[in-house]
Amino acid sequence: MRGAAQGYHVSLILTLTINPAVDRTVTVDKLVFEDRAYILGRAEAAGGRGVNASQVIHAFGGKTLALLTSGGAAGKRMEASLAGMAFPFEAVHVGAESRINLTISDKQGLTVKLNEVGAPLEAAEIQAIGKLAEAQLDKASWLMICGSMQPGVPPHFYCELIQLAQKQGVKTLLDTDGEALQHALEAKPSVITPNQAEAERLLGRALLTRNQFLEALTRIHAMGPESVILSLGSRGAMAVSPEGVFEALPPRIESLCPIGAGDALAAAFIWSMDKGRSFADSLRWGVAAGTATAALPGIQFPTLTQTRAIYKQVEIRTVQ
Repeated sequence: MRGAAQGYHVSLILTLTINPAVDRTVTVDKLVFEDRAYILGRAEAAGGRGVNASQVIHAFGGKTLALLTSGGAAGKRMEASLAGMAFPFEAVHVGAESRINLTISDKQGLTVKLNEVGAPLEAAEIQAIGKLAEAQLDKASWLMICGSMQPGVPPHFYCELIQLAQKQGVKTLLDTDGEALQHALEAKPSVITPNQAEAERLLGRALLTRNQFLEALTRIHAMGPESVILSLGSRGAMAVSPEGVFEALPPRIESLCPIGAGDALAAAFIWSMDKGRSFADSLRWGVAAGTATAALPGIQFPTLTQTRAIYKQVEIRTVQ
């Protein structure tokens, strides 16, 4: 394990990525079927929703600690990449090889993302990641539980983590999909951040119109979370919280690569909430960060300066 959490004592934002990855990004001139494309550039970096969130929080000047699993040669490359990102992390070393994800994007912003499922973990390894998270909770203000789980991880694992955090008075953000999301809702996380496709899978229906988005918010909110942010890509986000129902509308931008925009939204939202800002203003920061991310080529995350420039252009509306 590698760690540097000892110096943190206030406002530490924990991110947990049980199924992180080495993210390979290939940029091509064009993405079309049945024709060749030419590779213009390639890059590789540690990835996974929680790792991405920690990158954004750190770039914004927040205090973060990334918790993750790491295995095999891919895990070693992932940890070497993390070591260069300047925020602390702790890895539970596992027997299975960490996954490798591939993103291909062209100059027009068309993107294909191919993710490995991830190799199963041993029961003792799953227990170790839970204990690692529990051991850090007394230092934390928020726990962000991010991304998919490997096959065989109990579907209620995230539910148990949320309950552990609640016992310590730590607020939780859940950013996941499928069965893991359904089970974890029972524990009533502080906020969840599904994108449109994830919300459609959760509700078992297509969401196309603004009224359908609002209805989806109401239905998902009734499932247990304190707040729900429905991330809608270039259309911004809609959200429900104890402070009300809000819509955040971003400026029009040229989208180069939308991958990671939802991670940036969640991270900037928590960074702002941790500073004591209102839910509506934090939603505005989140949508600004997501928009700024989509405007960058490949999988990159914006600086606070880049995000602030877009924040000024994001319109927040209270929905009646």
